[in-house]
Amino acid sequence: MKKIRYSKDVDAMLIEISDLPIAYAEDEGQIILHYSSNGELVLIEILDVKKIISLASLPGEMPAG
Repeated sequence: MKKIRYSKDVDAMLIEISDLPIAYAEDEGQIILHYSSNGELVLIEILDVKKIISLASLPGEMPAG
């Protein structure tokens, strides 16, 4: 199941890649990569989204989370 959510409260975008449980995460600056216990990418978390992209330029609506 792939989902993209944006949270205005913390200005973060979550890109869900997999339904697997998250076992650990690696911080890459404004991007946090969440992995399963077997090392598969599960979730991408982008912090300070407004500094990176303009949400108004994205096609369609992004549900607030």
